[in-house]
Amino acid sequence: MTIRLCGPRGFCAGVDRAIQIVVLALKKYGAPVYVRHEIVHNRYVVDGLKKKGAIFIKELHEIPAEHYDQPVVFSAHGVPQSVPQDARERNLFFLDATCPLVSKVHKQAMRHQRRGRHVILVGHAGHPEVIGTMGQLPEGAISLVETAEDAANYQPDDPDKLGFVTQTTLSVEDTAEVIDVLRSRFPNLEAPAAESICYATTNRQDAVKAAAPGCDLFLVVGAPNSSNSKRLVEVAKRAGAVKSQLVQGVFEIDWDDIDSQTTRTLGLSAGASAPEIIVDEIIEAFAGRFDVSVELAETVVEDENFLVMRDLRDVELTRSDMAFVNGEPAASRAG
Repeated sequence: MTIRLCGPRGFCAGVDRAIQIVVLALKKYGAPVYVRHEIVHNRYVVDGLKKKGAIFIKELHEIPAEHYDQPVVFSAHGVPQSVPQDARERNLFFLDATCPLVSKVHKQAMRHQRRGRHVILVGHAGHPEVIGTMGQLPEGAISLVETAEDAANYQPDDPDKLGFVTQTTLSVEDTAEVIDVLRSRFPNLEAPAAESICYATTNRQDAVKAAAPGCDLFLVVGAPNSSNSKRLVEVAKRAGAVKSQLVQGVFEIDWDDIDSQTTRTLGLSAGASAPEIIVDEIIEAFAGRFDVSVELAETVVEDENFLVMRDLRDVELTRSDMAFVNGEPAASRAG
């Protein structure tokens, strides 16, 4: 069996930064550090941070008054403006781990509004990033469009004063289709100053497109609520994989459905919030059952790095801390 291992895969710079912020806050201020919602969409990461002293909450009112001087971290997906406002009113100490590329979309939406345009957000209803982006503008200033059908049926108040932004983790092809429909209907539609879909989403989709043709099965490591991971499953199928599947780990692989006769070529990638240790565990599980060779299907090398806020830059992380932040295997965590 040949495993085509996609590169790039797994943690992006925004996820790495968000996890690092929680770990650094725990080192500097001690436990507990509160985190509003999942810092990133991955159970392995969330459980690991809980063991280190992080407490995950849904809303700020869950923080007891005696812990108001302890940090609360906002997730990488971003939050509506009402959340930091609520934190200030409660005199909470908060750290915003919003991915800089999500923050860029927030600024793009606000720029459209300042210039008198109604904002169309292309994204998935209910996703934390969409909730956060829509919460940057007053109610009624932004409309959500999910599909090409939605775009065809959308009726704005003024078709000549529209601007669009997109969720950062969408399928590049599906998003292009939606925007094409909008542009065909509204010729004066203004694009954002820069691409909204983030580099990591695009790079991981490109790698999957390159690896998927000829794959009998394509596995994507990621959480069921991870938008970018689910898009990779769709991209693999569209690009030529016979079957594609989202798995959170080895425990979700249906081994009864896999044999070396029908699965000669296996594609493997991971969403931007999935740690490398899970990818390694899957490769080891296949190697324990089949005669496996691994080939790297790499389309680009990523070197992006997003700095944490200045207040945390004086904290030193151990090798073990850094291995956790980077999602590396346990063998990397000595020291």
